Amino acid sequence: MTLNPATQSVFSDHRSPARGGTTRWKSGAGPAVLPLPAASSTPKVSLKDISLTYKGNNGSRLLALDSINLQVKTGEFLCIVGPSGCGKSTLLHLIAGLQQPSHGHVLVDDKLVDGPGTDRILIFQELGLFPWLTVAQNVEFGMKMNHVPKPERQEKIRYYLRLVHLSQFQNNYIHQLSGGMRQRVALARALATEPDVLLMDEPFAALDAQTRDLLHDELERIWAETGRTIIFVTHNVREAVRLGDRVAVFTFRPGRVKREYDIDLPRPRHLEDVTVAKSAREILDDLREEINRSLEAEYGFEVRP
Repeated sequence: MTLNPATQSVFSDHRSPARGGTTRWKSGAGPAVLPLPAASSTPKVSLKDISLTYKGNNGSRLLALDSINLQVKTGEFLCIVGPSGCGKSTLLHLIAGLQQPSHGHVLVDDKLVDGPGTDRILIFQELGLFPWLTVAQNVEFGMKMNHVPKPERQEKIRYYLRLVHLSQFQNNYIHQLSGGMRQRVALARALATEPDVLLMDEPFAALDAQTRDLLHDELERIWAETGRTIIFVTHNVREAVRLGDRVAVFTFRPGRVKREYDIDLPRPRHLEDVTVAKSAREILDDLREEINRSLEAEYGFEVRP
């Protein structure tokens, strides 16, 4: 399904990275145009008939994910929404190689994922930054673990801290930063290892609305500059429409792909845009049935429309 309202913003409707276009951005010096990568004919990430079964405490088997088939293009920004407990985060763990599916295959660049790899990195809501290290040392950490030579590490630290606008804070410790700044440190640390695929598990959920909105802008800008493939899990449908090229709606347990929406809106977008709100309402109407199912399962009462 494609969401393409007739209303246009003051920006021309340039295509997203997955569609091989350019986009226009506002900066202090006025509008600037950034080139965006062309889409590849080969999917970056392929999920083929993925199912996952857990063993329950009483010995029963719980089907968490069922027959997931998804393809994500190089440079695409895919958002996944669904009710709590539908397996969204679990799916990211499978793509990251932290878990293995009970059935099916995860492929990155047509290669089977059978464990963690430097081509994928997972960013959690809990950032896992080291409080005893400076900002620069946190960004350096993954590169040290990968035995990147020191001169190259120093160059990348400077580049990625500039990219997230934290150069002047490189010698600060984590407790000296705001929540939004800490999130940018985590993003710089992830990008510094130069993965092809960023897996983001509700990274902005704990932030206040103003900081979250600013980080949407930052993430969209960084995505445009780096051309990374992003798979982003969120409970916030408007956030998914704000950021995504495509939104996949998951069913309640077991998690299945209920429907996919192509978000054919101009970039940059804003949460308060009428077109974003309209598209989000359409997706939420589709999602509401699954949310009601989850509430019925959790609390044992019927939720009426």
